[in-house]
Formats: sequence, C-alpha cells, structure tokens
Amino acid sequence: MTERPVPPPPAAGSLADVELVVVAYRSRAQIEQMLAGLPTDLPLVVVDNSDGADGLEEVVLARPGGRYLRGGGVGFARAANLGARTSSAEHLVFVNPDTRPTTSDLATLVEDVATDPRCSASGGTLVEDDGRSQIGVGGWEPSVRRAAVHALGLHKPFPRAGIYARPVIGEPEELDWVSGGCMAVRRQTFLDLGCFDEDFYVYNEDVAFGRASRRGGLVPRLRTDVPIAGSSGGSGAPSLEMMRLRGASMAQYLRKFHPRFRAEVMVVLFGLGYAIRSAVQVLRRDRRRAREFWAHAVGTFTGRAFVGGRLVTSRT
Repeated sequence: MTERPVPPPPAAGSLADVELVVVAYRSRAQIEQMLAGLPTDLPLVVVDNSDGADGLEEVVLARPGGRYLRGGGVGFARAANLGARTSSAEHLVFVNPDTRPTTSDLATLVEDVATDPRCSASGGTLVEDDGRSQIGVGGWEPSVRRAAVHALGLHKPFPRAGIYARPVIGEPEELDWVSGGCMAVRRQTFLDLGCFDEDFYVYNEDVAFGRASRRGGLVPRLRTDVPIAGSSGGSGAPSLEMMRLRGASMAQYLRKFHPRFRAEVMVVLFGLGYAIRSAVQVLRRDRRRAREFWAHAVGTFTGRAFVGGRLVTSRT
C-alpha cells in the first residue's frame, strides 16, 4: 500500500484551506466592519456568545463560506475551541471582532505556521491609533521578578523586564506567548496541544497556550512587521467587569501553573500594583481610571469575577 503524498504548503500570500474563527458578543457592527475589508468568499465561523441578540446570524450566513454557531455565553476559550473543533480547514486564524486585518496580513500569519513545523502560532501585532503596538500583544511567562517590575510600573522604562510586551513595530521580539487577537495556527497542532485552556473564561488562555506550546517543543511567533489596526468601538461587555476579569484570570493562571507560595507572592504583587495605580488616579481626579484599576485589584485579590451578574471565575 503506497503512502498518501503530503500536500505542499500553500504558496506565499495564499489563503488556501483557511478558516477564520471569530468569537462575538454583541459585536455585529464590528464584525460587519471587519468583513467589509476581506474577500466575501473567505471561510469563517462566528461563535456568538450573545446567541443572536444583535442579529449577527444573518450577516454571517449571507456570506458563501459563513458558519454561525451559538456560543451560549461560555466565554472566549470555549467558544473559540468550538469553532476550531467543528472546522475542517487545515489552518485557522482567530480574529477578534475589533481588529482589522487585511488579506495580506492573514496570509503572512498563515504562511508562518504552514511552512515552519516548530511554529505553534503566528500572531499579528495589534496597534493603537498612533501606530504604536498595544501593550499585551504577547509577553513572557510570569515570575516574581517580572511581577514586581509590572507592579512598580518599571515595565515602561524597561519594556522587556515585565509581563506584557509592547514591541517596536518592525523589530523582532522573542516571546513566550502571543495574543489570540489575530493569531494563526495549524488546526491539528492546535488540537494536539489541547486548544485554549477552558478553565479560563477570557484572558490568559493565550498565555496558557504559549505554555503548552513550549512544553510541546514548539514556539509562538509575533510578527512585529504585521501591524493590525483595531476599531474605535468596544465589545458589549462593561469595562469594569472586564478589568475585574483580567485580574481574576491572572490570579487563576498563577495558582494553576506555579508553586503555591510563588503564586501567592505574585498575586499580592499584582494586586498591590493595581491598588496603587487606583490611588494615583484618585489623586489625579480621574475617577474612571481609578475605578478600572480598583476593579482589576479586586479581581486579583479575590480571584472572583462576574459577567452580567453571573460568576464566571472563582478561586478554587
């Protein structure tokens, strides 16, 4: 019996055998804007965590290769995994509704994972309106030293010493994980690595995927030469909920993957760092930012977060 020949990787610039995976929550307007800049026949699956509350289904199914799945409010990781597990494409690109990748951007990211078997994921660099990269487009595995640097705000003068990267566009950066905001993977590799860790409702699932990649002998890649713009709008979730969830998710990650004493030290450092940030904003009379930082601190210290009044993250 002859072996089935292995197909060659797609040529540079190709989007053959690719499906976009988009997790939505009251995101119809953002997704319409994103899709307006992409080919109408580009396959995509949208997993809607608001279960059709904004009429998104008709937008998706109007596209030739569009699939629509109801997420049931299960959070990002589970919804993204649902899209991936039901796909038959060889390559996937996870795309947040508020990003604006071009066809060329997507093709470059897919080419990385299609041609380099050691590349577990290739992420584009999300940028602000002024063209600078967003903080948190990727980063490094937390440690006590890195947590202290972040808590004290020393990551600003020493950007490679903290947790979250903010690379210079066009300058290569070696990271332990990349953001899932616009990230290409080989579907089988993604499945083999266990997909996104579903213990996380949202946030830190990409950090956990980077950890799983490294344990599997693979490396994620951040393409700082692929800047990807975002929109001016936000998701349907309130900012205070999301800030508290950020803190709770980081605490959850630390307690899950690090020794108990070290994890608790880092939790305290993160929590105090955001509590101090909140106090500084009070003195500056910026009440909005003060409330956001305080919500982050509360989420970190308690390990609990709520979305729409429902507990989605708790300390175990």
